[in-house]
Amino acid sequence: MFILSCSCLLNFWAGQSFSQDLSPKYSNEFLSIGVGARALGMGGAQVGAVRDVTAAYWNPAALTAIRHEYEFSLMHAEYFAGIAQYDYLGFSTPVGNQNQIGVSLIRFGVDDIPDTRFLYDANGSINYDNIQFFNAADYALLLSFARDISDKIKLGANAKVIHRNVGKFAQAWGFGLDVGGIYIQKRMTLGLMVRDITTTYNAWTHDAEMVRDIYSQTNNEIPLNTVEITLPKAIASIAYDWKIGEKFNLLTALDLETTFDGARNTLISSSTFSIDPKLGLELGFKELVFVRGGVSNFQYIKDFQGVESLNYMPAAGLGVILNERFQIDYALSDLGDVSESPYSHVFSVKVSLEKLSSDFRKYKGWEQ
Repeated sequence: MFILSCSCLLNFWAGQSFSQDLSPKYSNEFLSIGVGARALGMGGAQVGAVRDVTAAYWNPAALTAIRHEYEFSLMHAEYFAGIAQYDYLGFSTPVGNQNQIGVSLIRFGVDDIPDTRFLYDANGSINYDNIQFFNAADYALLLSFARDISDKIKLGANAKVIHRNVGKFAQAWGFGLDVGGIYIQKRMTLGLMVRDITTTYNAWTHDAEMVRDIYSQTNNEIPLNTVEITLPKAIASIAYDWKIGEKFNLLTALDLETTFDGARNTLISSSTFSIDPKLGLELGFKELVFVRGGVSNFQYIKDFQGVESLNYMPAAGLGVILNERFQIDYALSDLGDVSESPYSHVFSVKVSLEKLSSDFRKYKGWEQ
């Protein structure tokens, strides 16, 4: 009921506040991939399940679950057979007894793209020395704040700065806000994350002189400076931690990602909103070794005969806590259709320093 009520409320609010014609359906999509091998191994079902520094991305309210003075996380992944590089760095520390802050940096880029505009010299001969290289990369800086409201309620927010560039040809700067909340009831956690709650605006500028000749030769319109708008997206979540005997526990999570820009190819779709579910599992042994699995990105796809079938994106992963301060995680994830796209290998590490005393925070909701 909590998840459905939140989704309906946000759908009404978004429908009243935004026009579907204001923005493209897919904007700043590099921020939709996710961070942390643990999360990606669970299919991205994290809004209610996250408990570490990566919460700054998934749900900043969950930063209050951290029980170390300083926590760092690093992740590296390669997509499209190593063509694209995806990197993440996160840091979090407490401020007072009820507050937590975090800083996250995300980069998704394709490096060393050849610029062959000057491949032919004035005599019409090929000169490979004239080939130059440039990068096309997207960056995001997240500044996060979270607060313990009570033993059951946690709130958080992100202020994010986005920079996107395509070599010297074009670049954009953007700004936005995310807000998140957590409600804890014993072993059950309810989460809600609203990304780009005020909408995120990317202001693009183009070096028209640099590309004028190319666009003229291909009969394309020379791009103008524009503003790209990213509409809000709401993710409602429920997670439950099951105890299995003395040594095992099973964390189950369900996220419902809701967009408000019209119909998408998702499991639940309408003319005003679309819902993409994500399911995740994590089986832990003595809270030291973890096996994970998840599914997401449910889509109906037609083959060449016009037969429609339901496709999905699976994921799996492992995690090991080597000692109290160091954890390494691995995920095998996939960005597209399970039968056609190659799997992507994701590695991340987490380093925690100076464990806090059990009575550091006034509220103990996370420890119930």
